[in-house]
Amino acid sequence: MTIDRIYKLLKEKEGIRLEFKVARLALPENLFDSVCSMLNREGGDILLGVTDKGEVVGVDPLHIDKVITDLVNLSNNPQKINPPFIVFPRKYLIGDHWIIHIQLPVSSQVHKTLQTIYDRSNEGDFKINDAQQIAEVFNRKRTHYTENTVYPALYFEHFKPELFPKIRNLIRSNNANHPWLALDDTRLLETAGLWRRDFHSGEEGYTQAAALLLGKDEVIRQILPHYKIDALVRIDDTNRYDDRLYIQTNLIDAYEQLMGFVEKHLPDKFYLQADQRISLRTAIFREVVANIIVHREYTNAHPCTFVIGKDNVETENANNPHGQGIIDPNRFTPFPKNPVIAKFFIELGRVDELGSGVLNVTRLSKQYAGRRKAKFIEGNTFKMVIPVLANASDGIIEGVSEGLNEGVSDGVNKGVTMFKEPPVAYLTGNANIPIVTEVVNRLLDDGVNDGEVDGVTIATRMEIIQIMVIVLDKEGLKTIEISKKLQKSMATVERHIKRAKALNLLKFQGSPKSGGYYVTEYFENRLIKND
Repeated sequence: MTIDRIYKLLKEKEGIRLEFKVARLALPENLFDSVCSMLNREGGDILLGVTDKGEVVGVDPLHIDKVITDLVNLSNNPQKINPPFIVFPRKYLIGDHWIIHIQLPVSSQVHKTLQTIYDRSNEGDFKINDAQQIAEVFNRKRTHYTENTVYPALYFEHFKPELFPKIRNLIRSNNANHPWLALDDTRLLETAGLWRRDFHSGEEGYTQAAALLLGKDEVIRQILPHYKIDALVRIDDTNRYDDRLYIQTNLIDAYEQLMGFVEKHLPDKFYLQADQRISLRTAIFREVVANIIVHREYTNAHPCTFVIGKDNVETENANNPHGQGIIDPNRFTPFPKNPVIAKFFIELGRVDELGSGVLNVTRLSKQYAGRRKAKFIEGNTFKMVIPVLANASDGIIEGVSEGLNEGVSDGVNKGVTMFKEPPVAYLTGNANIPIVTEVVNRLLDDGVNDGEVDGVTIATRMEIIQIMVIVLDKEGLKTIEISKKLQKSMATVERHIKRAKALNLLKFQGSPKSGGYYVTEYFENRLIKND
């Protein structure tokens, strides 16, 4: 959730997916009526510290942390909301006032608060007492969310025991105070919504979601024999494949296996976000991989495919559509296809929040692959087209060369080069290349003045900068590999590397046979300071 979307919500009127509530010193008494009704209907957003007319009056700064703590604790209390649904509210400063935002997905379960079921309409929250209305709510959930299918013969011993420590470690690394950490394994599964009672059939037990998340491989194959993720590389051999990974295991391990396939075949990019160096590849594809896992319709036999091509990664999986056509990231309404599985992945830290995937991939793809846009296509199958670059360093060299040649400033001493508007070919995708240029030029000038390196021409500066960008893009390269990417002789590259090492820009790590070149911490720190 961004602050821009908060401002957008404040301009809207209350409706079926939006509720404002005043909460100056404590939680409103009827808050969980709205939480329950939104979970039972279409999900939505609740803003605390706002009047019915959208006027921001704020939550008292001295009480806001306690309000948030009470909200989280009560959402995990089955006496307040049953089954529990842990929320993770966020606070925002709007002008001089603090408000609290609660984002709620549609739930695949029917929730009660104080033993009462609530539903939602444009007029607000209303109690459901009539037996026919209650049955309609249960049938609506049962029809749309097959992850809740109960398997009475699925027992705890059918789950992989080694997954439980892994799950707890992931939860702990994401939130050390998470309430699930205090529960035993069976209670954790119940609280996560993986055990339920089907009030329509009277059956009770673990669900399809439980089997998919935690089941042993042979159990999953018996319950859903058609389930698989087919990951392919089609760059050289486009008719068949260059490499293939066939996944038929639980969703926790499937995520890790598919991310490993991504890391094996796709280049990474150096990127500074605030003052942190992040992996663009990981940031983008953690969202893509999580999306195809948590939003798939698993009763459909259509296989999930993940195809790495020369210019794009294309994914396709079975879908229970909530609309048709290309999704506009600025206008779409997030709608989880498997809310229990999605919620579980949020608790593990593998998904940020509902709807964040489309927004994050759209934003970061521009940094990763230039101006080509990611596409998300809703239909009976859900498709994603994510732009990538087959040979990242070649494009970086071209981009640096164009930028340097265009950006030479007349009259600058010693040929210091500066960038103009970054060309499309910048494959690192942002202001990082101009920063590299500025830092390297400054250090070269200092080195010449101090006698650490000989004087260098503009062409030599350009080639040293290209080498630094190549190594930033893929650390651990040998001299011969840098030579091929730079398209310069080994002798020339070795001469440039010698200068870079003298300035503490590059270092060689590992044995002479298996080692390669890496940027130094000194250079990384200089980049961050100049960002």
